[in-house]
Amino acid sequence: MAEKLDKVDVVTVGAGWTGGIIAAECAKEGLKVVGLERGKARGTEDYYMIHDELRYAIRYDLMQDVSKETITFRNESKQRALPMRQLGSFLLGEGLGGAGVHWNGMTHRFLPYDFEIRTKTIDKYGKNKIKKDMLIEDWGVTYDELEPYYDQFEKTCGISGEENPHGGPRSNPYPTPPMKSTPITERARKTAENMGLKPFAIPSANLSEKYENPDGKTINACQYCAFCERFGCEYGAKSDPTITVIPTAKETGNYELRTHSNVVEILHEGGKATGVRYVDVLSGKEYIQPAEVVVLSSYVMNNSKLLLVSNLGTPYNPEKGTGHVGRGYCYQINAGSTGFFEDEQFNTFMGAGSLGIAVDDFNGDNFDHAGLDFIHGGVGSVTQTGKRPIATNPVPPGTPAWGKEFKQKSIHYFTRNLGIGFQGASMPYQYNYLDLDPTYKDAYGVPLLRMTYNFTDQDRQLHSYLSKQATKFIKEMGADIATEAEELGDYNIVPYQTTHNVGGTPMGADPENSTVNNYSQMWEADNVFVLGASTFRHNSGYNPTGTVGALAYRASEGIIRYSKEGGLLV
Repeated sequence: MAEKLDKVDVVTVGAGWTGGIIAAECAKEGLKVVGLERGKARGTEDYYMIHDELRYAIRYDLMQDVSKETITFRNESKQRALPMRQLGSFLLGEGLGGAGVHWNGMTHRFLPYDFEIRTKTIDKYGKNKIKKDMLIEDWGVTYDELEPYYDQFEKTCGISGEENPHGGPRSNPYPTPPMKSTPITERARKTAENMGLKPFAIPSANLSEKYENPDGKTINACQYCAFCERFGCEYGAKSDPTITVIPTAKETGNYELRTHSNVVEILHEGGKATGVRYVDVLSGKEYIQPAEVVVLSSYVMNNSKLLLVSNLGTPYNPEKGTGHVGRGYCYQINAGSTGFFEDEQFNTFMGAGSLGIAVDDFNGDNFDHAGLDFIHGGVGSVTQTGKRPIATNPVPPGTPAWGKEFKQKSIHYFTRNLGIGFQGASMPYQYNYLDLDPTYKDAYGVPLLRMTYNFTDQDRQLHSYLSKQATKFIKEMGADIATEAEELGDYNIVPYQTTHNVGGTPMGADPENSTVNNYSQMWEADNVFVLGASTFRHNSGYNPTGTVGALAYRASEGIIRYSKEGGLLV
């Protein structure tokens, strides 16, 4: 029998960026908030000895234990889905701060085009530009409406950057200057300018200087140690929830954090949530936490899973095209080209997660798509993130995969290669979706989430186009050999590609094809707010965290309003 606890104003399922933002903003307004995090507590002091590539970057010490909970995967519905037994294509985080602890820190804003993608595509190219079975829709919110929340998130994080020449209008410059200029980034900038492109420093949560945010939290200056992605920052120089929004929430006295608390069900009655049921993963004891407002602030896939196992919201039916929970799952494509330089060496050892130069000339609708068989694009980046020796062994084509020659060339080219990578956008399609697996369950007896996903012709055409642009760029940088990314085949759950998963609980203006409105509030249960990239209608050609943060700040405003007014927000 589950023990029923005292009712609170707000309960968040997850304590990463979104759960932390909600906790901080609501607690500052006097609302009593409980944060449930299924992983352990952690903070800067836990990362003093974290420069261990094998433990963290290869064996994923900060990531989810897939022996307890995973997903099942298949490319199409006629296949049998099987469990993902080890982390591969993407890395699910776990623990206080979530993926906000082990991210690289790239903090782009989505383009104005993204939020009105269907309308803008049809207006410029006609309805036939949208391919059959492509489910693109406007988000129900515009860039201009979201801009103040982008600004708020960037100020909380102290983002270091310079204005994107192709980006939407900004109300303020970035809070801190761009990161250091290095010989590699200067070369990339000059190359872009020589090609008639418009380069800019990648907006970075690895701060260029010490900074105090509006809540009085200090973020230190980056040391360029090259241990960002898959690692926590021992310097407190990478903005993450454990040094910003979560301490802010705690200081109000209105926030209680409970770690090792795995939510397995949203309880609801009469079209409203009444609370959540969770398991203490250390003792196995069950609890019911009643709440006026339930906030799903977990990772993309867990948001969809919780709604589906709780029978809350209408499940997506891919055959009929009806419903919305599980609809619109999107990934991202990685296009690019690697260049090998025979007579030059580069200092690739030092770096930071977001140190680099980007070009947006081939992103969104910043270039003419009239003669192209795809829409959207991707941001191209030359980064200096720091190359670690276990995972980094680039060699030119034709080199054996093992043996003496492989070893010799690995050593020779370790400091003689640079690359440009493009993060390509991903569009929703009718038969790419999430639902519950009928066979497999997790360690708590809850059905696993099932992913049905494959790359589409849209993905393949875009990937090919961006890779060709990358090869032109790397040759212009002076590479003697340019190795273009291989063409896309079928999507596979391995190897690692990107952790930019989105969709499953889409945002929109129409309750028939969206789970939440533009305050991240559920249409079918107005005291449930679903946050994070699961609400994205598609995946842009960027990292999603900036938009996740902006939408979370808008949602916090909505929750505070709801606590006073009730009802669906407009």
